[in-house]
Order: sequence, then C-alpha cells, then structure tokens
Amino acid sequence: FSAPKDGATVSSPVKIEFGIEGAEVKPAGEEVANSGHHHLIINGTGIEQGVVVPKDEKHIHYGKGQTSAEVELSPGEYTLTMQFANFVHLSYGEQGASSIKITVTE
Repeated sequence: FSAPKDGATVSSPVKIEFGIEGAEVKPAGEEVANSGHHHLIINGTGIEQGVVVPKDEKHIHYGKGQTSAEVELSPGEYTLTMQFANFVHLSYGEQGASSIKITVTE
C-alpha cells in the first residue's frame, strides 16, 4: 500500500494506491514470468500460495494491471489486504500480500 497508510482515518470513497517491489504488474491473462496483478480483500486475510483468489464483493480484482482505485466503504473499521496473483489469479501467497487497518468516517 502506498496510500492510505496503516491506521489512517479516511472518508469514502477510499482512494487506494498500491504497487509491488521485485515483480512486474501486468494484466490478467498475460503469462509473463515474475508478474501479476493485484486483488483487494476487504476484512479478510491473504490467500494461500497457489490458490485462486475468489471474485466477489470482498475480493476485488484489478486484472487490468491497475495500481490505484477508489472503493466505496460504509463508515467503520476495516482491514484491507492487497494480494498479488499471477495471470490466472493464482495467489503468490504471503510474500505477495500486505495488510493495513483503516477507519472510514462519514
């Protein structure tokens, strides 16, 4: 996470900026070694290595290779986890995950 920082108090929509070191961000479907794309997990933990990241309201895919997003969240406390995965959404596991806690205000 580049933004927001862990422990931040923010308003909705939450502006999120993310990246990765040691790998290249590429769109889903492009098989390129040491690359992949991000997934935002809302109030969940990282996905075990080699497991497909689900796609639902709590697992948001950024399969176009995005490195920023705006997410509508109701007021409250959240744990946000970014999970990096390969071209077919197979998780890179713990080494490709990062979590922060934020508070969303009205």
